[in-house]
Amino acid sequence: MYIPDLLPRLLGGDRRALARAISLAEQGGPASRALLAAVYPHTGQAHVVGITGPPGAGKSTLVNALALEWRRRDRTVGIVAVDPTSPFSGGAVLGDRIRMQPLGGDPGVFIRSMASRGRLGGLSRATADAVALIDAAGFQVVIIETVGAGQGEVDIARTAQTTIVVEVPGMGDDVQSIKAGVLEIADLFVVNKADREGADKTVRQLRSMQRLGAPPADGWEPPVLPAVATSGQGITEIVESAGQHAVHLRAGGGADARARATAEGELRAAVQELAIERLRGPAWDALVAQIAARQNNPYSAAEELLRGL
Repeated sequence: MYIPDLLPRLLGGDRRALARAISLAEQGGPASRALLAAVYPHTGQAHVVGITGPPGAGKSTLVNALALEWRRRDRTVGIVAVDPTSPFSGGAVLGDRIRMQPLGGDPGVFIRSMASRGRLGGLSRATADAVALIDAAGFQVVIIETVGAGQGEVDIARTAQTTIVVEVPGMGDDVQSIKAGVLEIADLFVVNKADREGADKTVRQLRSMQRLGAPPADGWEPPVLPAVATSGQGITEIVESAGQHAVHLRAGGGADARARATAEGELRAAVQELAIERLRGPAWDALVAQIAARQNNPYSAAEELLRGL
């Protein structure tokens, strides 16, 4: 249930209140919506950075290095690590927490691993809510680290203002990455593990792909930055480029356009979640049974349910 003193504690930066609020948001339901509605006017201040790329690209190590660099610049950092869901507990597999141990104990850093845990709106919905809560708690930079490359990661990255796509040398078919839509969402490209053989080739390929595409509508040409996250090489350049992108968005009106797109996505997800929550019941179960028996189809059943509203 909604805890009356949770909101002021959260807005005051209380880390326990923030952790409790995110747990409430993950569960969904009326209490979660009441809290998030109260929090929403206090959001919109943080720079939200999404980091995506294939498994094994070193995203967690990169997030760790970037967070340390932002902390050196006296910026507070919240991290949402989107983990695979455990098939046994339904919770997040906490591998990212282990890799981010160097950040432990720093009061200017908050780390949360997340899994969908059955939330009706799905993982991207719970992630967006967590980002909003961390923002409201006063963290200046919020990093979203996705589990890997694919459509789900593209959706989650849309929550971010600056999206960093991580590639590494020798990871396979570059064309497949384009087909998945991952390269198209990048505001920055990072070629991690750039001390490996073939790194220069990967940088050239990414730049060639940019030239083959249409010119960016907002005038921002995503830089391709080599890095070695384990040693800190290239981390300063990534942080500076992310900051330059944020300035570019504000100066060119891109920030307003992204905010509107994000708001539309949030409204769509909220409508979807509320509709499913209200429609579930005996009629829903009966229609599910009919569809499973091929006595009905999902489209006709959906229309029947919506007429019932």
